[in-house]
Amino acid sequence: MIEKDNKKVVKSWAMFDWANSSYNLVITSTIFPAYYTAITTTEQFGDKVKFFGFDFVNTALSNYVLAAAYLVIAMISPLLTSMADFHGNKKIFLKLFTWLGGLACAGLYFFTLETLEVSLIFFALAALGYCGGIVFINSYLPEIASKENQDAVSAKGFAYGYVGSVILQVICFIFVLKPELFGITDAGFPARLSFLLVGIWWIGFAQISIRVLPKGSPNFKAAEKVKLLNGFDNLKKVWHEVSKMTVLKKYLASYFFSAMGVQTIMLVAASFGEKILQLGTSKLIATILIIQLVAIGGAILMSKLSHRYGNIKVLIAVVSIWIVVCISAYFITTEYQFYVLAAVVGTIMGGIQSLSRSTFSKLIPEQTSDNASFFSFYDVTEKLAIVAGLFSFGLIEEMTGNMRYSALFLGIFFVIAISILFSLVIKEKKSLKNYQI
Repeated sequence: MIEKDNKKVVKSWAMFDWANSSYNLVITSTIFPAYYTAITTTEQFGDKVKFFGFDFVNTALSNYVLAAAYLVIAMISPLLTSMADFHGNKKIFLKLFTWLGGLACAGLYFFTLETLEVSLIFFALAALGYCGGIVFINSYLPEIASKENQDAVSAKGFAYGYVGSVILQVICFIFVLKPELFGITDAGFPARLSFLLVGIWWIGFAQISIRVLPKGSPNFKAAEKVKLLNGFDNLKKVWHEVSKMTVLKKYLASYFFSAMGVQTIMLVAASFGEKILQLGTSKLIATILIIQLVAIGGAILMSKLSHRYGNIKVLIAVVSIWIVVCISAYFITTEYQFYVLAAVVGTIMGGIQSLSRSTFSKLIPEQTSDNASFFSFYDVTEKLAIVAGLFSFGLIEEMTGNMRYSALFLGIFFVIAISILFSLVIKEKKSLKNYQI
């Protein structure tokens, strides 16, 4: 048994967020989308690319690939959760997903138009490595922190992740913005160097966590091997319970549609800015960093508003703003309009994520002893929403030839979400008071 609330162990655990958050910022949100859009747009073929012999719109293809990666994650996450729950030598899996994600990011150093197929496979593997590692590092939390300190320790991890990712982003930003300071003449080299640095950063700093954190059980016990698929069985049990709870069932349906819009917008924002407005990598990086800062304030603001007006009413207001965002994205034509829209997105992005999760937490039956299974169900719901959102965004772009229509189409998901929330307010008013939401 490891001593709980040990400062060294807690710090090493938080360092994993420091290590892998660089993927989220550099690969998912800023440099990779801009670089990918730039090199796959050519004078000869425009924004069309070939992927294993099939023709795709470049940004639609990257959305399909990422959707496929998240579909795999959604399918295997119950299995991973079950492994974590039964302590199946967690450190081995933590190492596996760390090296998978880190090496995949490093492999993107060789990303050119000629290596498109293998590079997009690396792109998908990086997403698998990131999400797989999250499952196992999260499972350590109750082991290293006492119940009363888990919120503080969790917040420490997020803080470390934010600081670490921003530090590496700034380093990469210097290479992208001022390549001449380092004698760099190849326009694509700073971006590819950034991908390599993410891989090194991720694997390197993760060793602090891997070295200090406990190993877990070296193998499954014989009696526990049959429990390996318990994660799937638990999801079935949760679904059976949810189907009997009208408020929670409606809320999850609303959350699914809102997550389709929110998560997709977060993942395609940089590609939209580059492709539609040709902002350039440096401006996109600065914009995403500003969004992150604004999102922190947005989360705090939404928390205060929910205490005063109730979670569901605030969610209705926030989803209404998301609808306006989708409509505005269709019409914007200048970079300054994009910056204003990005500021709005940042404010409501942090708010809707934190408020959605806390609302779900309040709706979980108090008598349940299996919170982990309910949140696993919540996580799978989110991942499937991402798959549906990204796929539909890419499909609409391919059908229309214009990403603006894809952004406008996302507004339909928010309309469905807000309709369900209104139904909750009208038909389940008494229940909402009992849940204090």
